[in-house]
Amino acid sequence: MSKKIRTKAVDHLFQAILSLKDAEECYIFFEDVCTVNELLSLSQRFEVARMLRDQKTYLEIAEETGASTATISRVNRSLNYGNDGYDMVFERMAPIKDNE
Repeated sequence: MSKKIRTKAVDHLFQAILSLKDAEECYIFFEDVCTVNELLSLSQRFEVARMLRDQKTYLEIAEETGASTATISRVNRSLNYGNDGYDMVFERMAPIKDNE
């Protein structure tokens, strides 16, 4: 991970996020911490990553999410050359998805 983001302030933010108990608490917290556009951008990137992992085409992803090809490309680069954070979360979410 980049040392640029490893700060005491980021540590505090992550501790706050880890203290959240459920999705409702996440909504409450993130609505205060993020602007609507920031939250929608984060969720859009996560959806793009999910769809890329599901082998969707750039065109399908752009049409469904409204993401630009530049955003899709950046997310794809993170999936292929990043720290495997998306994969870690997708693996942990798989049992949840299977139970739905």
